[in-house]
Amino acid sequence: MKSFDANYKLLEDMYQDGYFPNFLVDKVKAELHKVIEMLEGGETDTELIQKKLDEVVCAINDLQEEFDENDSEIETIARDCIGETIDYILKWFDISIDIEEAIRERDW
Repeated sequence: MKSFDANYKLLEDMYQDGYFPNFLVDKVKAELHKVIEMLEGGETDTELIQKKLDEVVCAINDLQEEFDENDSEIETIARDCIGETIDYILKWFDISIDIEEAIRERDW
C-alpha cells in the first residue's frame, strides 16, 4: 500500500487566497482526505473510486451555500485548485480516471 505524498499541500492556492475562509477550505480538504484514505488502503477498482469521488464532489457542492454566507464562492481559482488536487491524487496513486470524469458531479 502506498501513502500519499507527504510533501504535497492540498488546496494550497485556496489557503493562500484570503477570499476563501480557511475553515471552509479545511472542510473541502477533509472531503478529499476520504478519497486519499481509500486509495492508501489499497483500493484500485475504478468504479468504487469513482463512486467515492462522486460522494466527495457532492459534499463539496453542498458547501457552496456556506461559502456564500462567508462572502466567498467556489469560483475559478477554487474550481481549478480542487480539480488540480484531485488530478494529482489520482496520478499519485496511478488511478486512470480522467479528471473531467472524476469531478463529473460538480456544480461549481
